[in-house]
Amino acid sequence: MANDVPPRITFLTKPGCHLCDPARIVIERVALDLGVDWVELSILDDPALNAAYREQIPVTLVDGVQHDFWRVDESRLRRALADTSVMDVPDP
Repeated sequence: MANDVPPRITFLTKPGCHLCDPARIVIERVALDLGVDWVELSILDDPALNAAYREQIPVTLVDGVQHDFWRVDESRLRRALADTSVMDVPDP
């Protein structure tokens, strides 16, 4: 990203995940509606993510904090992204 702001949503997946496609559709829709960046990562590419989340895939993180696993509740995701308090940065 050009402005070095990390994506608000991180979607953790792995190949063969039957719950990932429906969750991805929700994330894509919400991110597009709200103008929010998101990234998809495979836990198989990161041993730490694999160890932490292998039983919960897919996992959705909002601002680096676990938000959902297995399924994505669209209303809940929208509310979490509307809460900008985690994004408030004090003035220097």
